[in-house]
Amino acid sequence: MDMATVGLAGELEWPAAGGSRAPYRVFTDPDIYEREQARIFRGPHWCFVGLEAELPESGDYKSTFVGDTPVVLTRDSQGAIHCWVNRCAHRGAQVCRELRGNSELFVCVYHQWSYDSAGSLVAVPFRRGIAGKGGMPKSFDLAEHGLQVVRVAIRSGLIFASFSDETESLETYLGETACRTIDRIFSKPLKILGDQRQYVASNWKIYSENIRDPYHASLLHLFHATFGLYRSSQVGGIEMDGKHRHALLHATSGSDDDSVGEYTAAELRTYKSEYSLQDPSLLKGRQEFDDGVTLIIQSLFPSVIVQQIQNTLAVRQILPKGVGHFELVWTHFGYEDDDAEMDAIRLKQSNLIGPAGLISMEDGEACEIVQKSIIRDADQASVIEMGGTTATDSDHLVTETSIIGFWEYYREAMDYPLAAP
Repeated sequence: MDMATVGLAGELEWPAAGGSRAPYRVFTDPDIYEREQARIFRGPHWCFVGLEAELPESGDYKSTFVGDTPVVLTRDSQGAIHCWVNRCAHRGAQVCRELRGNSELFVCVYHQWSYDSAGSLVAVPFRRGIAGKGGMPKSFDLAEHGLQVVRVAIRSGLIFASFSDETESLETYLGETACRTIDRIFSKPLKILGDQRQYVASNWKIYSENIRDPYHASLLHLFHATFGLYRSSQVGGIEMDGKHRHALLHATSGSDDDSVGEYTAAELRTYKSEYSLQDPSLLKGRQEFDDGVTLIIQSLFPSVIVQQIQNTLAVRQILPKGVGHFELVWTHFGYEDDDAEMDAIRLKQSNLIGPAGLISMEDGEACEIVQKSIIRDADQASVIEMGGTTATDSDHLVTETSIIGFWEYYREAMDYPLAAP
């Protein structure tokens, strides 16, 4: 069996087979998790942090994370977007303790140091002391003690942040396919419908594999296969950027003439011809896009998914919470010009996704049963060969090649050498 070739105490050496093998150690080793925070989330990458539509008014803010670093997104009085680390410059306390709100001033509860929307320090209590005693040194300069600012870049209303000055332009980082997909879905002003949050006892990269995996979608998700939202026989495929770090999965329902022959012949548990919906209107939507594509899963390295499933539009932000846990934040949206009927369609179809979604509820469990089973076998590796052993685009859905692409780029970003054949 191909596996990582060094012990847990040494530097990881990646299996010689490359991206078609993922050593289980990457899901369980705390040192690898710390390296990810430094090289990926604080390295030269753009991490999704929010939508402009979540900050529609001056003074609006949203608390979120880049990796596991807490940050706050704000819109100032001039309309500009800022991002800063949620850590007071004084003694390191959390400055903003709410998920979202509206304020022109952010006051640390510990000693009431106060900051504006851009993260600049504007006030320090007792700065000059009391009655001539105490206070800060005369050399203390407010301008030198603001919050740590994080770079931001925006594409079609999606806000990304980066800690590195070496990160390439956002458009170059995303590549042509991802930019095209983002512009397709974010083509009009948005209407935010709400959030869902899910905690999963699994490493964040197991979910990153899951969302790049068209092979599992009709084998794990009974609702997909039974009601024809997604089947492996449909017209669809996988497209990646040049570095294989981002992947687009697309499919068109009904493009296989509702063929279920392969499913019935194989007696797969995820196709149940006797099942029906008590409320068929759940799947009665509208065609929104001229290309007829009904399913889009655009995964952007390292930690966000842009999705269209029927008329359900959302972004999913993956937030690592240690080596064996992550949080998944689903932000649902529609368009400002949606009429009442479309609002109702989107809200009803939102039951397809989220922690208890008719489609997505199995994904969290799948991630957890992987994490539980590999915990003592860090020297072993997974086998990723469906559709081939190299990272290539595909014009079909029976493939895992975009997972191979993820691991190839991950190994490069983490600077792990390949083992000798």
